[in-house]
Amino acid sequence: MSQVKAIIGLANPGDNYAATRHNAGAWLVEILARQAGTELRPEKKFLGLYAKVLLEGQELHLLEPTTFMNRSGAAVAALCQFYKIAPQELLVAHDELDLPPGTARYKQGGGHGGHNGLRDIISALSDKGFNRLRIGIGHPGDSRQVTNYVLGRPGKAELEAIGGALNECLATLPLAVAGDMAKAMSRLHSYSG
Repeated sequence: MSQVKAIIGLANPGDNYAATRHNAGAWLVEILARQAGTELRPEKKFLGLYAKVLLEGQELHLLEPTTFMNRSGAAVAALCQFYKIAPQELLVAHDELDLPPGTARYKQGGGHGGHNGLRDIISALSDKGFNRLRIGIGHPGDSRQVTNYVLGRPGKAELEAIGGALNECLATLPLAVAGDMAKAMSRLHSYSG
């Protein structure tokens, strides 16, 4: 397993979307930057908000694309080209309808599962071997309600559950970043908020 050199937090840009479920991936990257004592700053060449941090002594690129979700690939591709990062060295954090709030899972490679951000990244990189961090937001129960649901704001209890899962993600990230995905998975996947 390759070391992780960049963490991408998927989001839609702007204040209207900042607190919506679809931005759960970006929340992780924002917390990581804060914990490292820095903030994500606009970086035109990466089409997003960017910061470089140290996690347990390892340099890590953080990126929150400021394109719309379905155009995330251009930002990710620009970062990878500039820093010569292979897809296998990426960790893409995103909201996941198939997991309940309070749950998060690492996943290595795979399809997009209907997630437009992942679909665009796979297309831009011509590679689906990148790592994912799936942050559970739950499912509205009806596929016709998905768009309004992901673009809606979670309630208080739901937000607390997501926050608990994000904290557990942060606790396991040093393992994932160091390349010990099996140990990171084992710890995160046994967490139940």
